[in-house]
Amino acid sequence: MPKVQVLNMQGTAVGEIELSESVFGITPNVHVLHSAVVSQLASARRGTQSALLRGEVRGGGRKPWRQKGTGRARSGSSRSPVWRGGGVVFAPKPRKYGFKLPKKVRRLALHSALSSKVMEQQLIVLDALNMGEAKTREMVKVLKALNVDKKAMIVMDAMDEAVQRCARNLEGVKTTDVAGMNVMDILRHDILVMTKAAVSKTEEVLA
Repeated sequence: MPKVQVLNMQGTAVGEIELSESVFGITPNVHVLHSAVVSQLASARRGTQSALLRGEVRGGGRKPWRQKGTGRARSGSSRSPVWRGGGVVFAPKPRKYGFKLPKKVRRLALHSALSSKVMEQQLIVLDALNMGEAKTREMVKVLKALNVDKKAMIVMDAMDEAVQRCARNLEGVKTTDVAGMNVMDILRHDILVMTKAAVSKTEEVLA
């Protein structure tokens, strides 16, 4: 089982925690991680682009010129795709790009993302995160004590409004609860900060 030091808000080690092998100690599956990220990006696409087919463009009802005898190519409508102002061939229409991965694949992707943070020593476990005053400077103090100077994701067992307010003005810092964790957020942040309660809940949910 992988072991990680437990720190307090002052950055001092106060103990050690054993992490679940099945959640935090597997060999990351790169293919599954890629599939999970692609799925999230596809679901985020708005898919509102639209253009008109030749049958949807207004006008073009009259044949531009007679079929034979003009010396020009035959033409049946001025709204043909080869004419200026005509319709679009295979015009894009509003659609949903998202696709769902099987539940087991989504779970394996989360396991892989969390395990990669442990392998790269980018996981910090806090004994607790209690902000006495909902001020940005309080969160800055905590992150400085933890030597976090990169993009960080803070995960709690349940959402804490004070923590959210402390971190929302800090660039590159995201706060969430265990239920709101996703693969792309874990991978795009350099450091993952979790409370002991969040670790326990994650192991309970993802076991």
